[in-house]
Amino acid sequence: MLNISDIKTGKRIVLEDVPYAVTYHEHSKTGRAGAVLRTKIKNLQTGAVQEKIFHGSDKVEEADISKSKAQYLYTESDQYNFMDSETYEQSILGKDVLGDTILFLTEGMEVTLLNFNGTPINVEPPIKVTLAVTDAPPGIKGDTSSGGDKLVTTETGLKVTTPLHVDTGDRIVINTESSTYVSKES
Repeated sequence: MLNISDIKTGKRIVLEDVPYAVTYHEHSKTGRAGAVLRTKIKNLQTGAVQEKIFHGSDKVEEADISKSKAQYLYTESDQYNFMDSETYEQSILGKDVLGDTILFLTEGMEVTLLNFNGTPINVEPPIKVTLAVTDAPPGIKGDTSSGGDKLVTTETGLKVTTPLHVDTGDRIVINTESSTYVSKES
């Protein structure tokens, strides 16, 4: 069991038999009221984010989330198919569960499958992924009044701000945690 002082960003907890990931936490103490922990938690099964307040004496159970390597196979309507790299079992997760993660997935990509009580509930993409640029406005030499950046679209539909030298057809490296441009692949 975790006390409120143990609940931090990135920690996975169980509330009412549902696994959550803590995406934000803030401790505060006001006079006689006692310690309070304000959090934002993401439901790992549905992807829904909600705010939750824990009080000084509250205790929560840590989620038993196991991880396994899997490969993203294909999409059929709004269903995303993955195959466990060790057992070769296939799992299907919905678009609503995966959320923005789908903007980083390309067929054949290696991902981390999150399992709760032996059932796949979500995936984590690699920290850095390489995507092809499908639409990039022309970068005009000397046009640095806007900071020397432009908004491009990748093969998965992700829109990301890049330097002016990135063109359609280039392959760029994206940080999946912050959805930001890292570098251009040579």
